[in-house]
Amino acid sequence: MYDPIQDGIEKEARSLSYIQEEPPSELAEVVHSYWELKTEVPLADDFLLHAIPDACVNILFNQKDTEIAGVTALRTTYEVLNLGKDFHYAGIQFFPGAWQGDLKETSDSFVGTPYQGSLPLVAASEALAKVGFECKQSILSDLVLTLMERKLVAVNTVTQAILSNLADIKTVADMAAVTHMSTRQLQRSLKKATGFAPHDFLKVIRLQQSFKQHYLEAYTDQSHFIHSFRNITGYTPAEYYRKYVV
Repeated sequence: MYDPIQDGIEKEARSLSYIQEEPPSELAEVVHSYWELKTEVPLADDFLLHAIPDACVNILFNQKDTEIAGVTALRTTYEVLNLGKDFHYAGIQFFPGAWQGDLKETSDSFVGTPYQGSLPLVAASEALAKVGFECKQSILSDLVLTLMERKLVAVNTVTQAILSNLADIKTVADMAAVTHMSTRQLQRSLKKATGFAPHDFLKVIRLQQSFKQHYLEAYTDQSHFIHSFRNITGYTPAEYYRKYVV
């Protein structure tokens, strides 16, 4: 199953804690992970998180200011997020396509303003801020179940078929075949579910897979791999691996 890597944290970063855990089995088809990123002590300089696309949607909670929360999703290129010198975030990472809410309302950049929407994100954030990460997971699971009841989170059969057959997918035509759709049908369905055209979705998924396997299993040659990697992450593979935890 699809397993995107964490966003870029520099190898030299100190006094930071990043934790990621799988959800309970009953939510494993819609949630990739629950996560927490925080400073142990205030940093001397602002921390820059190098976020790279994975086609997932995250719900993010600022645990320093529980009014700040939001739904986030990157598109096809990286985003550098300045988190400041002292921060504490927690969140839910959904598999591509599982989020059924309005994708136009998702942020593709830093979430730094109070949440004004109708979801119970502030109440959840307040509850999360009172407990450690192990206890946060049950609160996050309860929120996911609430969102599923509201039909805002659900198993997406199209993206699930793609993510379950990544080893057999090299082209958009392969994606259409595993979903039993025409390429035109896939275009409409995938765009509605994820905001991605099939070609862009494949580029992001292929990039993520390159961290888990030899690049020639996903790319035609080294030049193609390096070009695509640089376009999406801002670095060559060698530069990225030298700088960030992978």
